[in-house]
Amino acid sequence: MANFTVKPYEKENGEIPVEEFLDDLDIKMRAKMYGLLKVLQDKGNLLREPYSKHIDDGIFELRCKFGNNISRVMYFFYFGNEIILTNGFIKKSQKTPKREIKLAKERRKDFLERMGNHENAGRHARGAVKE
Repeated sequence: MANFTVKPYEKENGEIPVEEFLDDLDIKMRAKMYGLLKVLQDKGNLLREPYSKHIDDGIFELRCKFGNNISRVMYFFYFGNEIILTNGFIKKSQKTPKREIKLAKERRKDFLERMGNHENAGRHARGAVKE
């Protein structure tokens, strides 16, 4: 099995939204989420429900629950077995909010454009996991 590397998306101005999200989590939820990120790094595209779920067009969510609290981190696959974390949120409804999916797609698009491999990387990201 290939080794995966989990990396946060970084805005052009240097902000790292996922790190900010994780830092704001309750300490127990944060610890559990970091544990799941390690599992994601170990398993990569083999990780399935209940821990990971394909949401739409190559965007996935890492699913973390602690007590009654539910948090999610959105991500996509990139070349070289990289997993890019785009955004995180506290889940308050049954469905993943459309704005969070849209944000993940926007950040993926920005990341791919800045990497200069938009066309090839997009194909790789969408094809990373077989349904």
